Amino acid sequence: MTRRNDPSNDAAPGSGPASGKKPLTVPCPQCQKPIAWTTENLYRPFCSKRCKLLDLGAWADGSHRIAGEPHMDETELDELIDRLERGE
Repeated sequence: MTRRNDPSNDAAPGSGPASGKKPLTVPCPQCQKPIAWTTENLYRPFCSKRCKLLDLGAWADGSHRIAGEPHMDETELDELIDRLERGE
């Protein structure tokens, strides 16, 4: 039986050392360096701790964002609700 939290399940199917196949290679999201997607790479999908931390910093300072509608603060929401209730 295979356990869900077993890290050996994280590798691409057939990419283990016993399979004889080359592991999946993906570009590091930060520096684009090709890296092997294996359980031995502790920082995947990044190539290193440095690239992982650079990416985290970009999310923290707002450089990385998920596209979508701009968020509304409570004042804007209250105004919208008032207008909708008045039928405007």
